[in-house]
Amino acid sequence: MTDTHDPDARWLARVMHIAFFLLLGASLVRFLLRHPWEDRGPWIVALSGALASLYVLGPVLGTRATPRRIAWLFTVVAVWMVLVVLAPSFAWCAVPLFYTGLRTLPPRAALVLVTLLTAFVVAAQIKLSEGGFDPNLLVAPPAVAAIATAVFVHSERQAQRQRALIEDLLRTRRELAATERREGTLAERQRLSMEIHDTLAQGLSSQQMLLQAAERTWDSDPATARRHVRTAESIAEHNLAEARRFVHDLAPADLAEGGSLEEALRLLAAREAAGFRVDGTPVELPDRVQSALLRIAQGALANVREHAHATTAALTLTYLDDQVVLDIADDGRGFVPPPEGAEPGERGHGLPAMRARTRQLGGTLTIESAPGEGTVLSVAIPLETS
Repeated sequence: MTDTHDPDARWLARVMHIAFFLLLGASLVRFLLRHPWEDRGPWIVALSGALASLYVLGPVLGTRATPRRIAWLFTVVAVWMVLVVLAPSFAWCAVPLFYTGLRTLPPRAALVLVTLLTAFVVAAQIKLSEGGFDPNLLVAPPAVAAIATAVFVHSERQAQRQRALIEDLLRTRRELAATERREGTLAERQRLSMEIHDTLAQGLSSQQMLLQAAERTWDSDPATARRHVRTAESIAEHNLAEARRFVHDLAPADLAEGGSLEEALRLLAAREAAGFRVDGTPVELPDRVQSALLRIAQGALANVREHAHATTAALTLTYLDDQVVLDIADDGRGFVPPPEGAEPGERGHGLPAMRARTRQLGGTLTIESAPGEGTVLSVAIPLETS
């Protein structure tokens, strides 16, 4: 069935309507010119007017095969048949009726109607012939009907395939949008989990350790206990700033305060009692690279504090020609580095988060460690892709 919302279908329908009225008018004029005073003249005029009026009602009823639409179609065909019997010159009005029947009826019923209309056209042409039998009169109308039907069926199939393709594209677009939303949600969850691990979780762990130390020394060494409490308060204030910033996906608080990666790392090293140095000539790095390197350094130093039992730790930021490298070294108890992609184990989510940050920037993360030999964690980020 033709889609009434299809511009091509509407254009073809208008052409067929115009063609019908032109053929009907031409047939009436031909009859009146050749048979002006015959008794059947008034009937021909009246039936032509009735057929035109009925045909005008067609678009109002739509194109769906509703009972009213089918009744209308058969009424139009019946009036046309009477006209053809009275005046065979009206036979060529059948061509637009072919199209109307094919649009309205199911395929088999439409083919039956086309066959019936074609038979009337053949009979009318034979009746009009004046030179005896002409084989073209038997072949031409069926050929025209076959061509018209084939073109219409082909167009309908093409339209159906096009509609199916559009539906597939729309469905694929909806599925793609849903996938992108899911990926965005997962990415945001990963970002929040890494931020929470590298900031809030590490800060809370430090506060817990400081408050526990303050509790142990509260009676014996009040000054030290108060110093631990003040340090815990400072960490809590810093964590509050971090929480506000990563919720809004802003740069880490140390970067906002220090203004550069070098200064932010120097502030971090001072808080963690670690050494810090810069090698090479500093270059300006994108914000996302600075944020990632600072978060990795925070996570690495937190691991040193909680797991390594180290006496010293050091940060080294090195600027090379094609990459920037951050090394975090400690002289702690060391460990056996887990393979990349391993599930978080005893050491938690810190290393997977560092690897994820590094991978997002096209860099590499390597860990050199063994039990009792300390640890060196190295992150290299290419400058051309940073």
